[in-house]
Amino acid sequence: MIENRYSKQILFQQIGPEGQEKISRSKVAVIGIGALGTVISSQLCRAGVGYLRLIDRDFVELSNLQRQILFDEEDVRSRLPKAVAAAGKLRAANSEITIEDVVTDVTARNVEQLISGADIVLDGTDNLETRFLINDASLKTKKPWVYGGALGSHGMTMNVIPGKSACLRCLLPESPPPGAMQNCDTDGVLGAATGVVASLQAAEALKYLVGREPRPTLLIIDVWDGEFVELTVQPRPHCPACDKGEYEYLAGTRTSWTTALCGRNAVQIVPPKEHQISLHELQERLSRVGRTSYNGFLLSFEAEGRELMLFPTGRAIVRGTIDEAEARTFYTRYVGL
Repeated sequence: MIENRYSKQILFQQIGPEGQEKISRSKVAVIGIGALGTVISSQLCRAGVGYLRLIDRDFVELSNLQRQILFDEEDVRSRLPKAVAAAGKLRAANSEITIEDVVTDVTARNVEQLISGADIVLDGTDNLETRFLINDASLKTKKPWVYGGALGSHGMTMNVIPGKSACLRCLLPESPPPGAMQNCDTDGVLGAATGVVASLQAAEALKYLVGREPRPTLLIIDVWDGEFVELTVQPRPHCPACDKGEYEYLAGTRTSWTTALCGRNAVQIVPPKEHQISLHELQERLSRVGRTSYNGFLLSFEAEGRELMLFPTGRAIVRGTIDEAEARTFYTRYVGL
């Protein structure tokens, strides 16, 4: 037998020659090329997925290297966009497939175009607002997607198959208020956790592409304690997304909006819904990673050469940039959307 690139994978009976042919003809969109997305895209590239679209708005930073496996110190020095850096590494690993890199912020205006033509969408994002957008767009276009997330030593993943399974809003009906959720930039994350979650996501994508039945449960893991738990998530009656077909995030009624403030080198961010945030509690978390001050009316946070001025309703002004995508990234990283 003459060995080829995929010989060991073809020997795996659940794939075989026929499955490998299906994989080679498939198209996959990976949204978010960070801790999850680099592992997902690396595994799907090496598995022979015929067309990979890598989508990310951010650039490579030194703190990424602990868990984002496709990047190196030269990428940091060059300040390469993550999608571009990852695509370069993957083309060197597999020249037989097509890899498209897209450097953009995923919004209600472009998400349907970004996933068009893909057989399945993989979630490598770091915020719920973008995930809800993916959920809406995938349901509307009847395109399956695989949700994944990780924090600390924990992670979870779930398949969303339109018309067959629960969707993300069945699991999480409402987006929590800004600052209410922990995130990896303030609370940390293990590379082992993101690696396991992303590997599970990639495996589910391959199962779908070869025609096997995807896992019907929400899988929750803890790599530190070695725990794996499966939970059944039923489609929720009256779910606005998968039951009623009301795609609120896609329509823009649930998404935040940003405005560059003329002459101030600043961007204002307004969340889709006003909440009362405990700025004092948020200050305690943010003080671990930057300089903070709180005067009883607003919270000021300085890091990465920028200043975030956050009001109790979630409205914020990010100083130090007029790039709306950069401001959203900074806000999402430390406050959350």
